[in-house]
Amino acid sequence: MAHLLIVEDDELLRDGLSAQLAQAGHRVTTAEDGAAALTRLGAEAFDGVVLDLGLPKVDGLSVLRQLRQTMPALPVLILTARDGIEDRVAGLNAGADDYLTKPFNRDELLARLQSMLRRASLPAFDATSAQTPATANTLRVDPNLPRAWLGEDAIDLTQREWALLDLLVRHAGQVVSREDVIGVWQAEPGETGGVASNALEVYVHRLRRKLAGSTLNIRNIRGLGYMLEI
Repeated sequence: MAHLLIVEDDELLRDGLSAQLAQAGHRVTTAEDGAAALTRLGAEAFDGVVLDLGLPKVDGLSVLRQLRQTMPALPVLILTARDGIEDRVAGLNAGADDYLTKPFNRDELLARLQSMLRRASLPAFDATSAQTPATANTLRVDPNLPRAWLGEDAIDLTQREWALLDLLVRHAGQVVSREDVIGVWQAEPGETGGVASNALEVYVHRLRRKLAGSTLNIRNIRGLGYMLEI
């Protein structure tokens, strides 16, 4: 059973989500705006957050950015009516683990949430800091800077390699499309030009070489994209 925080200003939707997640066996706490969410995050320990973006008082992206400063590993699923690619990229770049748009299928929400919580418990991704002890196969990715470690060894990454690896880690066990990767690349500071889709194969090949010797594998899902497997 996980302790979840639902941050949603629509009372009817908030109550419906609370009932569904409680029925699934989770303990649920709610917040009706961004300020209340930050208060609850500072007062209680949570295993995951379902976060709307269009919140009163403090918007959802601001909540996410503040949360990531003190809780970099807390799983966060954005649930919002904002369905533009720019909004999705902004949410993922701010530190969200998954992004689902309204209207949504509640079974899909529950499945994505369960997958997110399961990934967060995997030992392969149990830190984002160089100071945290690690086993030989532990992959740690800094969410803010182009740095990563495999065990105690730093991985030499370019900006685009880091952005690709960070995206794959946050969606481990799920397919990441070519369009998602290219969208994240183009949103990176300092990136000015377009990226050819076939150039992605080069970066995937480089990452595979840098992860060689670990239990991690970047799998090519034909016609869909890539998946990080452990």
